[in-house]
Amino acid sequence: MTDQELHLGLERDDEGYTTLTLMPNPANPRGGVVVLDEWLVDQLHLAMDRVEADPPSKGFILASGSERVFVAGADLAEIESKDDKTLFAYLEKAQRAYLRITHLECASVAIIGGSALGGGLEIAMHCDGLIALETPEGGKPYVVGLPEAGLGLCPGWGGTQMLPARIPAPDAILATASGRVFKSNALPNNLFDMVVARREDLPAAARDWLGLHQRHRRWELPRSIQDMSTDVLIVALDKIAKDLPDTDSARAVVECVKSGTKDGFMTALETEQRLLVSLRHTPTARERLEAFFAGQK
Repeated sequence: MTDQELHLGLERDDEGYTTLTLMPNPANPRGGVVVLDEWLVDQLHLAMDRVEADPPSKGFILASGSERVFVAGADLAEIESKDDKTLFAYLEKAQRAYLRITHLECASVAIIGGSALGGGLEIAMHCDGLIALETPEGGKPYVVGLPEAGLGLCPGWGGTQMLPARIPAPDAILATASGRVFKSNALPNNLFDMVVARREDLPAAARDWLGLHQRHRRWELPRSIQDMSTDVLIVALDKIAKDLPDTDSARAVVECVKSGTKDGFMTALETEQRLLVSLRHTPTARERLEAFFAGQK
């Protein structure tokens, strides 16, 4: 990147915990919402350069500077502006940034105090643990999930691989294939490793979780279907076959799951990105994306 100034929050405390706080793009603040765009990806790489130069000894915490969301997903307008070759390069660059979190020697945890959608949930799932804010009774829930199929697309940063390893595989695959997201007051079992009642308690809960989940070896990959039994995934796909939408995006999600089951996480990433790039040219995606952009005006 040309600007080497780090605009993300980066702090290491006396106990050896490092917190990286994602921030909105100052050139396009979007009302204070953190969105995954190329600026943020470049900032992530710069931040991880500094983290790797002074590695945390106790643990790594990924946080957000926005209270309304953790990350609202990818910047679709920016994605639309790229030709296929440039989009592939961007997807790969972002994936390298996310995997640098997974590759840290220490354990990592994401603290989610608001909506985490698409790429926002995917970057969080590259951490070992997920800690979230509970929705109080009568409070407005936030949403979590992979909505790409609702726009005729599919995830591009490992979502089809990581979500089924955190919640029941049939639920994860069906939700991803339909683009259905979860409300924070009706979450599937085990999506989050811990839930706390007060926003101000999230950082302390992250440190407590890290204190109980220390590891001192490098992990090459995040938790994914590569760690699961092939039989479990085959049964899951059979169970939901009749309920899958008859759409290109749903078929793409199933292809990605099968790719990961057969050939592993990294091959499945390539499958996701290839299918995402091709799906955006389909009539369904064009119609839904145009409607999405029209609604943003």
